Parts: sequence; structure tokens; C-alpha cells
Amino acid sequence: MRILLVEDDAQIGAAISSALQDAGMAADWVTDGSAAIASIDAGAFEMVLLDIGLPKQDGFSVVKKLRQKRISIPVIIITARDAVKDRIAGLDLGADDYLVKPFLIDELMARIRAVSRRHAGSAQPILGNEDFSVNPAEKVVCFHNRPIELTGKEYRLIHALAMRPGRIYSREELEEKVYGWEEEVNSNAIEFLIHSLRKKTDKRAIKNIRGLGWMLPK
Repeated sequence: MRILLVEDDAQIGAAISSALQDAGMAADWVTDGSAAIASIDAGAFEMVLLDIGLPKQDGFSVVKKLRQKRISIPVIIITARDAVKDRIAGLDLGADDYLVKPFLIDELMARIRAVSRRHAGSAQPILGNEDFSVNPAEKVVCFHNRPIELTGKEYRLIHALAMRPGRIYSREELEEKVYGWEEEVNSNAIEFLIHSLRKKTDKRAIKNIRGLGWMLPK
């Protein structure tokens, strides 16, 4: 999962960004509201963690503009503002959840998983198909009920495919889900990861659709 973190506090931003990466997510971090909107317009993020008190444009303005532009990306507001009126305002503008600082990283991760499941149209914590099962809560991937050891990038790739079995993902889409801004991406990086996953599972487990991309069969 690729997440955009919008947080102007350097210490908090660094801690959350590090925790997201440790959890196997690709995390990109910006520090003001205008940069957030530009990043979402240019990128392919699956979720936004958004502070309210931001330079240039506050978090409420960011959510409002995203929804006015009919951008449906999930947004979790993370803020020190705990007033009920602020929570109501954030949710009414289109945020999917509202988490008050200080919070435990474990709770943030649980909120990310819950919002992600809702947007995927499933209340189930386990993703995948008959071959693969992906447990985002425990970062465990099984193939035919047997746990397999994966690198962080392998996990992010199979997690992306497992969110919607049957959907074809292009190379560009998978690169955006697996790699962050600061990571160099070789031209055959996705092919290498898929080859590695097939070696650990089965060459037919991830299907290639010639000229289009890859998918997990339903």
C-alpha cells in the first residue's frame, strides 16, 4: 500500500513515516496542504494521512478540494484537535476517519486497515484468492495455507494484487504501489519481484496478461 503522509511536525512526521515503512508500506511525506493536493494529483496513492494545522492550506481545505474534484482516495485525519465540532467538520467534508494525537502506532495501523477494507468493499481482514491469503494485520502471506517469507517490496506487491483479485495492474500502477519517491526503480523491477514471488510459490500463481500487466486470478 502506498500512503501519502501530510504532517508539518518534523518529529511526528518522521516517526509515522518510519512506522509505515516498517509495516511494509510505501510512505511519501509532504509538509503543507498545497503540496498534498499536488502530490495526489500527480501520484497513485491508496490513502492519505492528513494533519489539520498545515501551512498554505489546512487539512479541512485539502479534504474539501479533493472531494469537490471527485477524488475518492481514503483520508484519515490525524490531529491534536479533539473538539467534537472539528471531528464533525472533518467527517462531513469527506474524511473517512478521524484520529486524535497522541495515538498509538498500533491504533493508526488498525484504522488504516479498517478504512482500506471499507474502500475495497470487504469487511474481511484476510485478502487474496484460493492460492494466496494476505493478513495485513500480521503481515503474513500464505500460499496454499503455508506461510511464505517475503521482502518488504514483495509483500507490498502481493498486497496490491490481493486487494482486488481479477483486476489487471499495469507495470506503472504496481511501481507506484511498491516504491516511494526516494526509491530508484529499475525498468524490470516489477518483473524481478514477480519472478521472485513465483519461485516462492508457483509460476502460475500470478497471471501475466500480455501487453496489459499482472493479476491474481479470482
